[in-house]
Amino acid sequence: MCKMKLTGGIEMKMINIAIDGPAGAGKSSVARAVSAELGYLYVDTGALYRVVALYMILNRLTENADIIGALGKFTVRLGYENGEQRVFLDGNDMSDIIRSTDVSMAASKVSAIPEVRAFLFDLQRNIARENSVIMDGRDIGTVVLPDADVKIFLTAAPEERAKRRLLEMAGQPDCPEFAEILADIVRRDEKDMNRAAAPLKQAEDAVFADTTGLSFEESVALVKKIICGKIGVFR
Repeated sequence: MCKMKLTGGIEMKMINIAIDGPAGAGKSSVARAVSAELGYLYVDTGALYRVVALYMILNRLTENADIIGALGKFTVRLGYENGEQRVFLDGNDMSDIIRSTDVSMAASKVSAIPEVRAFLFDLQRNIARENSVIMDGRDIGTVVLPDADVKIFLTAAPEERAKRRLLEMAGQPDCPEFAEILADIVRRDEKDMNRAAAPLKQAEDAVFADTTGLSFEESVALVKKIICGKIGVFR
């Protein structure tokens, strides 16, 4: 729990909400919608790892030692335009570029490197210290914000996540087949759950939320219900 002291000695409590879960579970879209209703800052931590991964791809860095050696040679910054999170690499907005499949897979690799996580750790915590946030990722409730006011583990069956991903990519010239998307998701889950640094897992005090078979609106309603039960908003 974080507090910010205002003028006159009055303290305003910052509310931190952590949403963890596997890739493709809808964390970002759901968290973004709920944060807009609450007026909280939305923080997509996965975007931070994606932009680091993009830097590694652009500079053809594949070995962990080379990736670690590059940390500090570039800057990563979050910005907000009209309430939307934007991610900057050395001052350049990379918010759209980092959503490619190649960057997504590379992000899974770099996020498993302890030095990369340490590189981004302070940035994430400082944002949560100074703002009421909804932050989503793989280890928010377990590592980044262990004292978050609300912790949710948002998930869905791999087949459900693959179906959603296919719908997102429909019409794109390089849209993969369902089987390929599903295989990528299963492989990503395996990596994330078994990595040595901050593996994907449900925090002991997190509420489990399975959105398999739910529409986007129903998923948002489920998360809002959980938050309402914990801190009393949305009433």
